[in-house]
Amino acid sequence: MLLIRNLIYWLLVAIVTPLFFLGLFIGAPLPRRTRHVIGESWARLLTWLLWHVVGLRYRVIGAENIVKEPAIICAKHQSGWETLALQEIFPSQVFVAKKELLWIPFFGWGLALTNPITINRSDRANANRLMLEQGTNRKQHGFWISVFPEGTRTRPGVAGKYKLGAARMAKQLDMPLVPVAHNAGEFWPRNAFLKHPGEITLVIGPAIYPRDDVGPEAMTRQAEAWIEARQREIGGVGPFAHPDERKARTA
Repeated sequence: MLLIRNLIYWLLVAIVTPLFFLGLFIGAPLPRRTRHVIGESWARLLTWLLWHVVGLRYRVIGAENIVKEPAIICAKHQSGWETLALQEIFPSQVFVAKKELLWIPFFGWGLALTNPITINRSDRANANRLMLEQGTNRKQHGFWISVFPEGTRTRPGVAGKYKLGAARMAKQLDMPLVPVAHNAGEFWPRNAFLKHPGEITLVIGPAIYPRDDVGPEAMTRQAEAWIEARQREIGGVGPFAHPDERKARTA
């Protein structure tokens, strides 16, 4: 049954994705907010398919912490699920992404039309300046900004090295930093074809507001401490949970 559900999911994704990307290309001359709705609709549809076809549901704790002004989403990164679900849970947002992703045929071209903030990792000297310029532009258009501070997907129960980019952007752009924890990787492992049914828990923390006397390092450590503490609380429930977290939950 698991395999059949996933095959149906991937078949539907293969059918609808070209239609949405075609819509993006046709809508390229339209205002960026209009183009963004097309990309968000694709993400929402895939989240719906995961819920109703695969059986991969989710619940949100702390929705009251979603502030009214545009903010920086500082989220755990374990799977592909959060890149879809964050667009359904939070207001319209753009992602900070590696510039080389834009070179991928069709996917990268469509991504470029959804206004991401792109980073060229080989040009570290100008990376911060360009990120600030793009971030200022996105904020002016009312977008939130999603950042995965670990930079890459990490396995459940493992903490990557939190980079300063999210907090630095929050300071420079004067935007709140909203920490987000979740256990999606316990149901959707990295690069896995099969997604497993169950209930993902996503927790939204109180916003961390920039202060003159607190630097990006301290803001990052505060966000990291909150996220990793929540990870330990919600971990250990899925089929790909870390053994230590599963043992702690069943103890």
